[in-house]
Parts: sequence; C-alpha cells; structure tokens
Amino acid sequence: MGSKQQEVKRPWRTFAHCSCDLDALKKCPDHPASIDLAYGSCNNEQNPKWQPVEAALFCIQAIARSVSIEEREILPQVMSLLPCLPHHEQLLQTVCSTIGAFSKWIDAAPAELSILPPLVDILNKGMSTSEDTAAAASMAFKYICEDCRRKFSGSLDGLFQIYHIAISGVGGYKVSSEDSLHLVEALSNVKQPEVVAEAVYRYWPTLKSIFDQRAWDTRTMESICRSCKFAVRTCGRVMGMTIGAMLEEIQTLYQQHKQSCFLYLSSEVIKIFGSDPSCAGYLTNLIQILFSHTVQLLRTIQDFTARPDIADDCYLLASRCIRYCPDLFIPTEMFQRLVDCAMAGITIQHREACKSILSFLSDVIDLPNSSDGGQYRKVINTIILHRGATLTRIMIAALTGALPSGRLEEFIVLLEKIRAKHETVSYVLLSLSRVFGENMLNWARESINLIPPQALTDAERLRFFNTISDAASGSSLHTITDRFGEISDVCRRNKTVQDLVQSALRPHDLTFTVVPQQM
Repeated sequence: MGSKQQEVKRPWRTFAHCSCDLDALKKCPDHPASIDLAYGSCNNEQNPKWQPVEAALFCIQAIARSVSIEEREILPQVMSLLPCLPHHEQLLQTVCSTIGAFSKWIDAAPAELSILPPLVDILNKGMSTSEDTAAAASMAFKYICEDCRRKFSGSLDGLFQIYHIAISGVGGYKVSSEDSLHLVEALSNVKQPEVVAEAVYRYWPTLKSIFDQRAWDTRTMESICRSCKFAVRTCGRVMGMTIGAMLEEIQTLYQQHKQSCFLYLSSEVIKIFGSDPSCAGYLTNLIQILFSHTVQLLRTIQDFTARPDIADDCYLLASRCIRYCPDLFIPTEMFQRLVDCAMAGITIQHREACKSILSFLSDVIDLPNSSDGGQYRKVINTIILHRGATLTRIMIAALTGALPSGRLEEFIVLLEKIRAKHETVSYVLLSLSRVFGENMLNWARESINLIPPQALTDAERLRFFNTISDAASGSSLHTITDRFGEISDVCRRNKTVQDLVQSALRPHDLTFTVVPQQM
C-alpha cells in the first residue's frame, strides 16, 4: 500500500477502535464515517475518491460485534449502498469483509429488504478480482452461509457461480487452496432439502470439477466430502438424481488417491440409501470397489498403523453396510475378506480405528440374533467357526497387553457407543462366548494354555478361563470387564511378563495354529 494511501487510512483505523457503536459514528458528520458524505465523495465525477467510503466502512466493520441485530437506521442504508460502490480493489476487499462482519445482522434483517442476493453478487465479483479480495470474499461467504442459510433459496445461483470461479478460475484467476476451503465448508450450512438437492443436481459439473482438479489435496477433499455428506444428510432421498454420479466419482478417485474421506462420505450414502431397492445396483458396485481396494492397502498391522484413517473409515462403512444393506454385503466374498482384514488390525494402537474394527466384529457376531438377521446366521457362523480360534487368540492377546491398559478402565457400555478399546474387546469376547458357547470355551482354553507359567499361575489361568465361561453363562458385561481387568493387570505387571505373554499369543500371526491341550 502506498504511503499516501496509508496516511488516508490510518486515522480511520484508529478512529474505529475508539468508536463503541454506530451512534458514535452517526454523531461525526464531518468525518468520512458519515456514510452519505463518504458515498458522495466516491461518486464525484470531477474528483472521485474511494478512500473516504472505504475508511467509513472499515470503521463500521470494526465495531460489528457491538451492533445489535435489531439496528434499523444506519445498516440498512449501508447495505443498500454497497452494490452501488465502484469495484476498486482496496474498496472491494473492505466491502466483502463488511458483508462477512455483519452476517448475523443480515440474517435478522426484514425479508422485505431483500438484502442477500445483491451481496452475494458482490462476493462473486470479489472472488475474481485479486487474491486479497478473494480471501475476503471467501471468508465472508463462509460466514453468511453459516448465519443466513435459511435465506439462500434465492441466492444459490450466485453461490454456485462463486464455486465455479473458485475452481475453474475465470479470466485466468484462481482462488488459493486455503481460501477455497472456506467456500467448500460454507456449502455445508445451507439446509433446505429440495433447494439444495436441485442445486447439487444442476451444478454437479462444477462440484465434479472440484473433485477432479483437487483430488490429490487432502484438506480440500475432506471439506468437499463433508459438504456432500451434509447435503446427503439434508436432502435424503430427494437427492436421488445425483447420488449415482457422486458415487461413481468417489469410487474412481479413491482407487487413485486413497483419500479416507471418500469412505466416510460413502458411509453417509449407505445410511440414507442402503435400504432403497432402486439404489442396489450402484451401492453393490460401490461396496465391491471401495472394499476390494482397501483390503489391498491393509494387509499387516504395519499397514493399519500407517493409515489409521483408512482403517477407521473403512470399518465404519462396513458396520453401516451390516446395518443398512446386509443383503448387499454379507453374502459376498468381500465380507469374508473384510473379516480377515479386521483380524489383522485388531491391535492397532489408534483409538478410533481400533474402536471401528472391534465394533464391526461385534456387529458381525450380533447380526444373526437381531430381528432381521436370522437369514445370515449360516453364513456368519461358517465364517466365525473357521476363524474362531485365531480371533479368540488375538482378542486375548489384546486384553493381556497388545492394547494399552488404560483403556480397560474407561466407559463400559458398548451398546451406548463404547469409547474404549478394552470394553469393546470384552464385549467381543462376551459375544463370542454367548453365541458360540462350547466352541468359544475351547478356543479360549487353547489360547490361555499358550501363556507361560512365568506369567500366569495355574490358579490365575483357571480364573481367566472361568471368567470367559461365566460370560457364556450370562454374567453382566460390567462384572466380566472388571474380572478381565484383573487378569489384564497380572499379564502386564512388568515388561518381561508382558513380552512373554505376547510372544506366546503372537497376535500379529494369522496363520499360527494352536495345538489343543487340556487345562
């Protein structure tokens, strides 16, 4: 900024910090804070000056938080003048910032003023003028979308035009990646199902261009997937016209860029559309493609540790499939592969990823006993019986040292969305014991017998087995968890003992076969 311009702006920036409300500005008719006077100087044909009106707007913007949303004297005049101002870069930047600063007032303004549409047009202009104006417009766009979402029915054309400018770069100009995030996040705030569904359908080519051009950019993809997730949640099945194209896009890009946000967007789609027979075709294809690619990424515990975000969102999606479209998922070979994959990742140290994996296994075990799950009993029993010994060994290893001990003492109830790993471990063991009875007890006996006597005495070993046996008989989860905690403490009382236990149980070896022994 030039020195002369600095001299013009500095006094009014200082004045802004000294002003406490609009009344103070209103009482200063000899200063550029008088909007009418400042606007007049801006439109002087012989010697137009934009600086006074810019300074006045800056003053008003600076006290925005202290202005009541009920103010009806000055702000209506200000907002009506903004579309009439020249588009000088510095002035436009301040105009955009002023719009954002008064987003809550704009939302509360009387409907008959029809303030919002012309302001969106101003932001549209700001997006394509310069980097500074685009930054101000992006932030203002975010604020008005958050605060004025109920008023957007007449402004969505303008909003998507801003999107188009941000991504395609009209006139060779593009919004920075950082500022584009404000735009993408802002769309999440518009909550009118029919209006949003029609707009997403109409402007899908623009949204697709964001996916295609920024698929490598994790932050942008997370923002646009979050926006799409909220759009799906807001619109529900009203969005059916676009959902097929959206799913085709994300399943293609997931294979190329491995962004976990594509998985959580798919989870929301499954939740809304999973039970819709008309969507079965492309949902089946989605499940196949996303899961087949994921199991290739997650082969070992090291793979899980490197990509906990993929593991977390993959098994959240898998649980959604069990709940909302089991007929498209359970009978497939991919379901079995995901169970095997889950067993490899049970001992991941990442809290949320571990929770998602173990919740998935709990959902698998519990499904046949649900009201509509009886038809899947044979398939699931076959899968679990074939893998039960290995699954039990891994779960016992997790309980006795492969997962952090602190998790055992956290919240207990899985049925209320358990947050801790060990309660989930306890619940999976509980489910296995109650569903698979004698088989589970045999698997547990074989695994417990692997633990060397330096770690567990015969009495402790028997108490461990009896805890699992009591679980099969119907003891409460709370009681069982406490008793598992006692055994867990014994098995990790020092590093030497813990290492002995884990070396014996070998939780990361899925091919290890236990030789049956008597306890």
